Amino acid sequence: MRILLVEDEPQAAQVLAMGLREQGYAVEIASDGERALRAALSADFDLVILDVILPGKDGFSVCRELRQAGRDMPILMLTARDAVQDRVTGLDRGADDYITKPFEYGELLARIRALLRRRDSAYLEEIHVGDLKLDLRAHRVERAGKPVELSAKEYAVLEYMALRAGELVTREDLSEHVWDESFNSFTNLVEVYMLRLRRKIDLGRSVKLIRTRRGEGYVLSADPRT
Repeated sequence: MRILLVEDEPQAAQVLAMGLREQGYAVEIASDGERALRAALSADFDLVILDVILPGKDGFSVCRELRQAGRDMPILMLTARDAVQDRVTGLDRGADDYITKPFEYGELLARIRALLRRRDSAYLEEIHVGDLKLDLRAHRVERAGKPVELSAKEYAVLEYMALRAGELVTREDLSEHVWDESFNSFTNLVEVYMLRLRRKIDLGRSVKLIRTRRGEGYVLSADPRT
């Protein structure tokens, strides 16, 4: 999942981005409101973490302008302001959730997961593709009732494909939603991760769930006709 992190304090932004990347999220950082607005209007993000107090255009204005432009990605407001009126203002401008600094990192991750589930899986807590099960809350995977151990990035790739089960997922789709702005499009990183997933998900199975369409991309499906 691709996250836009809008935070003007460089050290805080880097620490938070590092933590999110360790969880398998692709993170792009914007340090002010104008940069955030340009980034969110020009690229496809799954979620925006938006600080309120920013240089130039503040977070409330960025949130309002994104909604006016028709952008419907979840927006989580992040700020040191804890006054009720500030929370009301953020929600009225179109934010989906609001968390104040200082916060517990675990709570932030839980809120992120809840917002992503709400948008992408219609409040489902699990996704099933044949005998493959993904627990979206716990980030756990099973096939035929047996646990499958995945790294955070492997899980992120599989989750994105599971959310689009039966659909063609291109290499570009994966690079945009699972990696971040540092992704080198000339590497074979996507192919490496797909090979790892095949070994863990399909190796030794009569029914292969991950399929390659040469020159097009990948499909996760239990239907052999896809």
